[in-house]
Amino acid sequence: MAKDKKKLVEAITAQEVDFAQWYTDICKKAELVEYSSVKGFTVLRPYGYAIWENIQQDLDARFKATGHENVAMPMLIPESLLKKEGELVNGFAPEVAWVTTGGSEPLEERLAVRPTSETMFCDHFARVLQSYRDLPMLYNQWCSVVRWEKTTRPFLRTREFWWQEGHTIHETQAEAEAETEQQLNCYADFCEHDLCIPVIKGRKTDKEKFAGAEATYTIEAMMKDGKALQSGTSHYFGDKFSRAYDVTFTGRDNTLQYPFQTSWGCTTRLIGAIIMTHGDDDGLILPPAIAPIQVVIVPVAAHKPGVLEKAQELAESLKSVARVKLDDSDKAPGWKFSQWEMKGVPLRIEVGPRDLEQGQCVLVRRDNREKQFVKLEDLPTAIPAALEALAKALYDRALENREARTFAATTMDEVQELVKTKTGFIKTMWCGDVACEEAMKEKAGLSSRCMPFAQEHLSDVCPVCGKPAKTMVVWGIAY
Repeated sequence: MAKDKKKLVEAITAQEVDFAQWYTDICKKAELVEYSSVKGFTVLRPYGYAIWENIQQDLDARFKATGHENVAMPMLIPESLLKKEGELVNGFAPEVAWVTTGGSEPLEERLAVRPTSETMFCDHFARVLQSYRDLPMLYNQWCSVVRWEKTTRPFLRTREFWWQEGHTIHETQAEAEAETEQQLNCYADFCEHDLCIPVIKGRKTDKEKFAGAEATYTIEAMMKDGKALQSGTSHYFGDKFSRAYDVTFTGRDNTLQYPFQTSWGCTTRLIGAIIMTHGDDDGLILPPAIAPIQVVIVPVAAHKPGVLEKAQELAESLKSVARVKLDDSDKAPGWKFSQWEMKGVPLRIEVGPRDLEQGQCVLVRRDNREKQFVKLEDLPTAIPAALEALAKALYDRALENREARTFAATTMDEVQELVKTKTGFIKTMWCGDVACEEAMKEKAGLSSRCMPFAQEHLSDVCPVCGKPAKTMVVWGIAY
């Protein structure tokens, strides 16, 4: 059994040897994704899609609890419609894929394969919005989008990816701003409680904000290697898009007014975040809330009398407390242990002839391999407790990594010295000048991740230019 496990685990490159290859190995060996015949496009395999489905279901329930409804917009956007808002089209122009032929006939107008759907939502709002009584319109859609990325990597950056995009319009600026904040908090709560990933909430600089937005807010997560991953964004548009697309309504004072708009989204890159935050050299470690299988039952010496029957009985009885799978295949137990560790199943139950004699089983946690003997009748309470303990341990470990890799600097010399020896977040003050933001990229290779809501006063001046500082910024190297 040990030989089987060693052979399987050797297929994963160690994190310390090559973190990027380790990540790719897990994506493929854990059967999450496969490359397709179209360059830059991937196939979400059943196990990978099952994780995305659980993410969808959780977020969808959260959205609906705050009054949002799901819709479906066309995937093709007329070029003239996309061009109505100048910043948006300029921001996405290098990544847009175009349809120029329908059947065997050239199209009169090019159609963009949606890189994002602000234009189609605005076009729809302009057709259906009449009065302030129709507001707010709180819409969301689950779909895929296409952005022609030059360099791709599974989940993190692919030419097609799956996401949700919320689009809402409101009667007042205050309502729209409250929506923007609410949805950012929704993402943060989901990441921290369900994905066990600590995040920093903040506002993007004008250089990094969404094309056409008045303000973009973000949650930034740190991966095991110290790099940043933007994990969800919420945008406040003001009435800019409404004016560009002539979206109007009759207000309470009987005058024609423009609604205030928001947009917010997160993507399948959250699966990449899970891998790079929690995984180890044996594969995935999935947070219980989104794990397709929370408990796998492996019979040991299944050919012995009563073992398989008891395993089947446990699998049936435990369905009320967890998502359970019985592995009754003819493979060796050691191979099964390694396989389900590779796939990140949070808990494993081992049951064999000796266990039956003593009315117990072995319960094994995926994160720390901790084993405990549990009486069979105690499993309905032991499993939820173990899942909760595992989730807390994953979060605590990720938070500890972030805190250990977060540094403060007050001068460019300090920033550059940190970059030479450390990988992580660097906090500095900033004057607000985009030239200093660009200089940080040129001199230290760092991009601004956000201006965090939780501000600290590190010094009085900007480390780049020495002028008075206006805000603290978290910098990092991002995926």
